[in-house]
Amino acid sequence: MHGISCGDCAVRMAKAGADIVGVNCHFDPSTSLKTVKLMKEALQLAGLERHYMVQPLAFHTPDCNKQGFIDLKEFPFALEPRVLTRWDMHNYAREAYNMGIRYIGGCCGFEPYHVRAVAEELSKERGKMPAASDKHDMWGAGLRMHTKPWVRARAGRDYWENLQPASGRPYAASMSQPDCWGVTRGHDSLVQKKGATTDAEIKTACMLKKS
Repeated sequence: MHGISCGDCAVRMAKAGADIVGVNCHFDPSTSLKTVKLMKEALQLAGLERHYMVQPLAFHTPDCNKQGFIDLKEFPFALEPRVLTRWDMHNYAREAYNMGIRYIGGCCGFEPYHVRAVAEELSKERGKMPAASDKHDMWGAGLRMHTKPWVRARAGRDYWENLQPASGRPYAASMSQPDCWGVTRGHDSLVQKKGATTDAEIKTACMLKKS
């Protein structure tokens, strides 16, 4: 975002003494994992070995700009349609682990069932199941007791892992048009104020938005 690649950033952090490098917040698991992959490749090219971490959002953000989800029109109070399912979290945890990441967590949007899904996916590696797993059967196995046969047929990993959920919003677009403010650093509008933003300041801020 500021002219420094994520790979260079990782190398700089490592040379500055960081034992663990990675990314936190602003982007979804897919983007975050791609970023850590680039960081890892840069470190290896520089002959440096470090531990890796990742803490993405629990929201799908394929359409955001370089500042991440704060550029999306839905930020921060209408992001719910973008929430990852628990099955998405299983996939995220497995991909992260297979990449060599060992600090696997989450940031904004993560709910208890998301954390449980991560822990369940890596239960073999961890040597135990999370305590909360006593409250449900994994991969929808509890649906075997459902009264409807077509619902009972969903009691398995294959069904949920390959599902493409619908939003249920007839006129909603699958992608958003991110706001492009053109400001990322070194601007007076980014200075944190002690008081609430005035109407005049909001009007001035809106003028920064690019058409």
